[in-house]
Amino acid sequence: MRDVAGTAGVSLKTVSRVVNDEPGVRPETAARVQAAISQLGFRRNDMARALRHGQPSRTLGLVIEDVSNPFYSAIARGVEEVIRERGLLLVTGSSDEEPDRERELALLFCERRVEGLLIVPTGNDHHYLLPELRLGTTAIFIDRPPVFIEADTVLLDNVGGTRKGVEYLIEQGHRRIGMIGDDLAIFTARQRARGFHEALHDAGIAADESIIRLGAHSADTADEAARELLTLPEPPTALFTGNNRITIGALRASAATGCRVALVGFDDLELAELLALPVTVIAYDPADLGRQAAELLLRRLEGDKRPPQTVILPTTLVARGFGEVRTV
Repeated sequence: MRDVAGTAGVSLKTVSRVVNDEPGVRPETAARVQAAISQLGFRRNDMARALRHGQPSRTLGLVIEDVSNPFYSAIARGVEEVIRERGLLLVTGSSDEEPDRERELALLFCERRVEGLLIVPTGNDHHYLLPELRLGTTAIFIDRPPVFIEADTVLLDNVGGTRKGVEYLIEQGHRRIGMIGDDLAIFTARQRARGFHEALHDAGIAADESIIRLGAHSADTADEAARELLTLPEPPTALFTGNNRITIGALRASAATGCRVALVGFDDLELAELLALPVTVIAYDPADLGRQAAELLLRRLEGDKRPPQTVILPTTLVARGFGEVRTV
């Protein structure tokens, strides 16, 4: 502002009046100030101004795992759909699945006085947020619940969705059903493994641990696990895959080994219906996770004092027919 004042030949107070649309400035003087602003590329720092005056920052912080992953970018999109109508700004950071980075980002956003936090958690201890929560910062957790603190959470029906997928395979005549899942340290992986075992148990089918592989955290590790299963002397006739990365790995393994196996995966795949062998999936709208979390956060900011809530979003079985029917 000092540079603007010097260029226009006016006082700081005059520049302030022009920037804030206050009266008391002659039109020709205001025109000089505006010309100086354009010349210098001046932009008002609304966040700094809000902090000085004790006003809300009108900014929210979102911590996700990887902004390049379509799942997380859809969550961010869902948040933005809700908050843009309220004139709020969303600042997003990727934790890269590192608990220390998650903590660093969350506290960095708090230092910048965001009005609320939305977090897809990676860590297993969220005590670090307690001082911020006591100071009035609102935190909403997405896809996984917080650990060691209570806060609003928006989740998928991981257990129920997995049960639908396994029950569908059972209905098609399969009894030797394998699973490839992620690391059980991850909440969603644990929930989906639970749904897998519950569906088998309720159908009177004993889970065979020799055809279950866990810890597949990428398409490559899932490919390796699926090849092991598909080349067994007695391979599974069907597989349930715990997420879309794992499904991709299993499809690669099926193509490489020439072993056609019935497959149902959690998470839809882009263009899945156009594959040579369309994949049956447990589908949902990831953007709705963001929308529901944003709505929760806005209600809290507007004064909702109810105890922390857990919202569970439904899933849908999309049957596309990847040879699910047991023919032998």
